[in-house]
Amino acid sequence: MLRSTLAQQGTPVYSVAWGPDSEKVLYTAGKQLIIKPLQPNAKVLQWKAHDGIILKVDWNSVNDLILSAGEDCKYKVWDSYGRPLYSSQPHEHPITSVAWAPDGELFAVGSFHTLRLCDKTGWSYALEKPNTGSIFNITWSIDGTQIAGACGNGHVVFAHVVEQRWEWKDFQVTLTKRRTMQVRNVLNDAVDLLEFRDRVIKASLNYAHLVVSTSLQCYVFSTKNWNTPLIFDLKEGTVSLILQAERHFLLVDGGGIYLYSYDGRFLSSPKFPGMRTDILNAQTVSLSNDTIAIKDKADEKIIFLFEASTGKPLGDGKLLSHKNEILEIALDQKGLTNDRKIAFIDKNRDLCITSVKRFGKEEQIIKLGTMVHTLAWSDTCNILCGLQDTRFTVWYYPNTVYVDRDILPKTLYERDASEFSKNPHIVSFVGNQVTIRRADGSLIHISISPYPAILHEYVSSSKWEDAVRLCRFVKEQTMWACLAAMAVANRDMTTAEIAYAAIGEIDKVQYINSIKNLPSKESKMAHILMFSGNIQEAEMVLLQAGLVYQAIQININLYNWERALELAVKYKTHVDTVLAYRQKFLETFGKQETNKRYLQYAEGLEIDWEKIKAKIEMEITKERERSSSSQPSKNIGLMH
Repeated sequence: MLRSTLAQQGTPVYSVAWGPDSEKVLYTAGKQLIIKPLQPNAKVLQWKAHDGIILKVDWNSVNDLILSAGEDCKYKVWDSYGRPLYSSQPHEHPITSVAWAPDGELFAVGSFHTLRLCDKTGWSYALEKPNTGSIFNITWSIDGTQIAGACGNGHVVFAHVVEQRWEWKDFQVTLTKRRTMQVRNVLNDAVDLLEFRDRVIKASLNYAHLVVSTSLQCYVFSTKNWNTPLIFDLKEGTVSLILQAERHFLLVDGGGIYLYSYDGRFLSSPKFPGMRTDILNAQTVSLSNDTIAIKDKADEKIIFLFEASTGKPLGDGKLLSHKNEILEIALDQKGLTNDRKIAFIDKNRDLCITSVKRFGKEEQIIKLGTMVHTLAWSDTCNILCGLQDTRFTVWYYPNTVYVDRDILPKTLYERDASEFSKNPHIVSFVGNQVTIRRADGSLIHISISPYPAILHEYVSSSKWEDAVRLCRFVKEQTMWACLAAMAVANRDMTTAEIAYAAIGEIDKVQYINSIKNLPSKESKMAHILMFSGNIQEAEMVLLQAGLVYQAIQININLYNWERALELAVKYKTHVDTVLAYRQKFLETFGKQETNKRYLQYAEGLEIDWEKIKAKIEMEITKERERSSSSQPSKNIGLMH
C-alpha cells in the first residue's frame, strides 16, 4: 500500500538516503542532489553536485556529512547545507558505490575492480584492486570493522579494516591483523605483540593506558606492563566510542554509556531523555576526572552534565544552554571539580568557555575567540589550543576571562597556520606537543613552550615565590600576564602586584595597593571580587559581614545610583549620604535631578556635608575596631 509520494520528477532516482533526524530525505536527480524535508511547505535544498549522473549517495547520522558518487568518476563529501568539503581526483571508471562507516570516521568507495577506504575528510587510507567487476553496493558491519561489497561478477567481496594506528608519548600501537596488535616503544625499539581472542573493534591509547574492545570483551593494558591486561566482559560487543581521562574511561555502545575505572570497576552509567548512543562521537561527548559532558542531539543548544562517579546530573541538575547550536565540546582535565571548565565551539565558529558548576545563579558563558574550527585541552594542565582561521592559538590560562579580561590578549600564543592548508584538525594535545592532521591526511607536530605548564604546576601547589622566579627567568610578557591572572584568581595580591607591575599595568598596581590598606578582611575580599568584575558577589560579602555603608559606597563609586539608594532605604541608613553624592555628581555635569525616587527622598532634606563626613569617619573607625577585635591578640602579658 502506497503511504505517500515524497517526490516526483522526470529523471530516474538512482539512490536515496535518510537524513540523521529521519525528517529529511536525500535523493539523486541526474547531476543534482536534492534534500526534501518531510514536512509540507518546507524549503527543498537542491544543488548541482557532479558533472555526470549521480549513482550513489549516503548520509551519516553521526557527523551529518553527505557522500555522493557519479559517472564523472569522482566521489565528493558535502555538509548538510550542500557546501563542498572534498572532491576526489577523477578515477578511471565511474564510482558505483559509497558507504559511511557507522561511527562516521571512515567511508568506503567502490568502482570497477576498485575498493578504497577513506577518512571522513576525504583523503584515502588504502586502495585495493580486487578482480570483482564494478562494486555496486557496499555495507558496513554494525561494529564498523568489516565491509561487504556486491560485485558485478556475481560475487560478494569481504574486507576488514586493519593497520589502524594509535600514538601516545613514546608508544605506537598498530592493529596488524584483526586479532593482533603490535606495540612499539620508539625510545628503545622494544616491540610487544598483543593477541586477542576475538576481533578488535575499537581502541584508545592515552593517560598511560591502552583500552581495547573486542566483540565480547574489554582489555585494559598499562604502558608499564603489556603482558597482563585486565579483562572484563561487555554487555554488547558494538562499542562505538572509547574516551579516556586520567582516572577512568568511558565506553559507548548500542545499549548505553558506561564508565569504568582502569582496574575494571564499573562506576556509573549516565542517562538522559531521548538518549541515542549511536550518534555520539568524540566531538559531542567529553570526559574529565569528575565530569561527563554530552551534547543533546534533539536540541543542539543544550549540554547535559553528569557527575562521573555517580552518573547523576551535576549540581542542581540545571542543563547548560547556549543561544546557538553547539558543534564541539571539551572539558578541561586538571584542577578541582569546583573550577572545572567546559569549552565549546558553536555554529558561528565562536569559541566559548563556561564553568560546569551549576548552582543557583546562571553561570556566565564567555566568548574566547572567533572563527575557531577545532580545539583541544592539554592533558597535563589547563591550557587550551585551537585553530582560528589562519592562526594556531594557545590560551595559556583561559580562566583569565573570569579574572581580568583586559589582559587576555597578553596570555595568548599565536602563530601562522596557513601551512596546515584547509580544514586541519587537532588530533591530540599531550604535554606540550600538539598533533594536527591536515586535510590531505598528513600529521604535523607542534611544540609549545614548556614554561606555562610549569607555571600552572607551581600555582596549583601555591609555590608563589617559585612562580615569580620562573617568570623572571623566562622574561616573557605572556608568563607575567598568566601569573597576574592566576594570583588574582587565588587571592594572592602580593604576587599579583609584582606581575601587574612587570606587564606595565600601573593603574591595577595602584588599585591592589589600595586594597591592602583596607581595614577589614571582608572589605579586602569585596574589592578583590570587584577587581575581577564580580560586583554582586562583592556587595553580598559586605552585607553578610554587616558592612552596609561599604556596600552602599561601592555602588556610589560605580554610579549604580538606583542600587545605592535601594540599599540605604532598605537598611534605613545613609540615605542623606547617597543623596549628597548624587547631588554632587549632578552638579559636576550641570544636570537637574529627574529620577522620581531621588526627588521623593530629597524633598525637604538639607544636605550637611560636615555631618555626612563625620558619619563616614565613624563607619571607618567602627570597621577598624571590628577587624582588630576579631583578630587574636599577639602580645599577652601578666598583670599584678
